[in-house]
Amino acid sequence: MKQILIIGAGNMGYTYGKSFLDSSQVTRERLFFIDQDADKAERVMTLSDNPFHTEPSGFVRSMDLILLCVKPQDFRQLSNRLLPYLSPDSIVISIMAGVSIESIRFELNCQKVVRAMPNLPAAIGKGMTVYTCQQLSQTESHEVSKLLGSTGKALEVEQEDLLDAATAISGSGPAYVYIFMKAMQQSAEAMGFDSEAAELLVRQTFEGSIDLLQQSEDGLQVWIDRVSSKGGTTEAARNTFDEQDLESAIHAGLESARVRAGELREAIKRSPAG
Repeated sequence: MKQILIIGAGNMGYTYGKSFLDSSQVTRERLFFIDQDADKAERVMTLSDNPFHTEPSGFVRSMDLILLCVKPQDFRQLSNRLLPYLSPDSIVISIMAGVSIESIRFELNCQKVVRAMPNLPAAIGKGMTVYTCQQLSQTESHEVSKLLGSTGKALEVEQEDLLDAATAISGSGPAYVYIFMKAMQQSAEAMGFDSEAAELLVRQTFEGSIDLLQQSEDGLQVWIDRVSSKGGTTEAARNTFDEQDLESAIHAGLESARVRAGELREAIKRSPAG
């Protein structure tokens, strides 16, 4: 990409700017930021040699790609200010939860739109981003894939509806991992470990298990069975999980998250212009 504009200089805007630079996909001279909050300038301008802007202006027309990192409820107000300066050839990437490609096209009168759903570990280069493109050339799609993948892994899907599922799985997923870790840590303390030792046991168990899986070609079920000796401790725990129907509870929770993502998308679509 020649020139990239990031609108929204919060944590995700900073994360993407830094990742783009670290992966050598853009230089400081070609990276720009806009945010209404001038107090955010000091942090993000460590990434850019260009002036910090609080409002869109004529310079936006020269941008090859615009990344929208603003809150969904702020989009319509932003679009009114951005529209006069938007080049029809610019690629627009949105990480706004619930704002459809159709809405972005309508509000910004643009065609080349990418909608992406990153997750929190993107901040440390371990993120999972699911995205869908419309009206991009093969070369442009490849460039977008590299940009979004600079924060971890990126997966392109054809159906935009799958972004609701991605929100439920990978977007909200870190919270589910932390919930399970917290429960394990509480159990460790109940069994007699102090809090520091309990935290070490759980963190290292999760980290080691993931690394082991990553370095192996075997799937999850193989590893589950490998740890589970017949008549042993792991089997006892698994039997209890089955009795409590843990898997069904997890499936139900993820489906609730997916449905809620769709509800929020529809609510944003129906909301009046601000």
